Amino acid sequence: MSVKFTTAGSLKKGSYVLIDGEPCRVTNVSVSKPGKHGSSKARIEGIGIVDNKKRTLISPGTDDVEVPIIEKRNAQVLSHTDKIANVMDTETFETFDLEIPEELQGQIVDGSIVVYWKVMNYMLLKQIKE
Repeated sequence: MSVKFTTAGSLKKGSYVLIDGEPCRVTNVSVSKPGKHGSSKARIEGIGIVDNKKRTLISPGTDDVEVPIIEKRNAQVLSHTDKIANVMDTETFETFDLEIPEELQGQIVDGSIVVYWKVMNYMLLKQIKE
C-alpha cells in the first residue's frame, strides 16, 4: 500500500486523501476554530476516484490522514473493445487490461499512447496522449 501521511488541517481542495480506505479527490475542506475544551476539527469531503461516491471524513485538525501516492505512467494500446483496452506499459513492458472510461470511449485507437494512474490496488485509464 503506497501512502504517505499529512495533517488533516493542511489538505486543500483538489488534493487526494484516503476516506474509508478508498482514494478520493478532496472537494471541500472546512476547519473549525479550537474551542474551550478541544482542538480544531477538519471536515473533509471527497469524491472517490474509482467509484465517484461522495465520502466525508471528520478528524481533529492536527491528526494525520493517509494520502495515496499516485503514479502517472504511459502505456501503448495493443487492442481494444468497446469498454476494455489491452495496454502495455512503455517502461516495464507489462501487459494488462484497463477499463475505458465513458468520456474516452470511441476515441481509443490501437497503437496510441495513453496515460494511466496506478493508485494503491487500482489502475485507471485517464487520458490519451497526443
